[in-house]
Amino acid sequence: MSAKNVRKKIQYPLEDRIYYAVVNTILVIFTLAILFPLINIVAASFSSPTAVATSRVVLWPVDFSLEGYRAVFSNPYVLTGYRNTIFYTALGTTINVSITLVAAYPLSRKDLPYRGFFMFLFTFTMFFSGGLIPTYLLVNSLQMVGTIWAILLPGALSVYNMILVRTFMQSSIPTDLLEAAQIDGCSDLRFFFTMVLPLSKAVIAVITLYYAVGHWNAYFDAMIYLNRKETYPLQIILRDILIANQISSNDIVDDAILAGKQGMADLLKYSLIIVSSLPIICMYPFVQKYFVKGVMIGSIKG
Repeated sequence: MSAKNVRKKIQYPLEDRIYYAVVNTILVIFTLAILFPLINIVAASFSSPTAVATSRVVLWPVDFSLEGYRAVFSNPYVLTGYRNTIFYTALGTTINVSITLVAAYPLSRKDLPYRGFFMFLFTFTMFFSGGLIPTYLLVNSLQMVGTIWAILLPGALSVYNMILVRTFMQSSIPTDLLEAAQIDGCSDLRFFFTMVLPLSKAVIAVITLYYAVGHWNAYFDAMIYLNRKETYPLQIILRDILIANQISSNDIVDDAILAGKQGMADLLKYSLIIVSSLPIICMYPFVQKYFVKGVMIGSIKG
């Protein structure tokens, strides 16, 4: 008898059927609540400015138009911003993941001298920092202001992600494996690359996505440290486009022109959301399968 036929013959108690029905209903409601604004944004971005201004867009584009995307990509710095953001995300994530793994592995070893003291130093930085002005003075004294290193190095390590990886390694890599490798003459460095990293693919995928999303959405550090438009990330370029298209009712007397300008400004908001979010959203399907294993193992055991 096939598994499908076996499932058909199983008669669940009434209480279980009611429970599953309630749970599935709640999940459907939550799913619809999440999907509706996303679909609405996509539909609005492909609609005309007039349709957006009059709130006629719900789940399907009204008066299909690419005017919003044409307005976005007509700015010559959009592609430059894309290039810079991809570069910052790729290089920054590589630096972040490398430093996080190098810091987490020794702290996962119980034989590390002064392990508790080093862990205290890392944890202390999660609650106390020097603040914006001392950080800027430090970055400036290191002559990194105006360079890409001001974006990549000050936040090279997330202590939260490091603790997540350390906990994963403690709970997933048995001590017996290390002892067996040491008996065979394996060095700590070789054990790290040949044993620890392959066994930590799940948590590496999770922190890679965390860091990549952070770099992709980052804009504040670029506003503070960068001073040339050619080096701006995409988020700053899109912000400038949005500000340039903001209008004041005091500047325009004609109501029809005002409505058209306002509709275009609203359309740009939706188009900018899609332009800035779509690439990073496309990463999720590739690492989604690692989330439950990577995050839950790191959070259950301390």
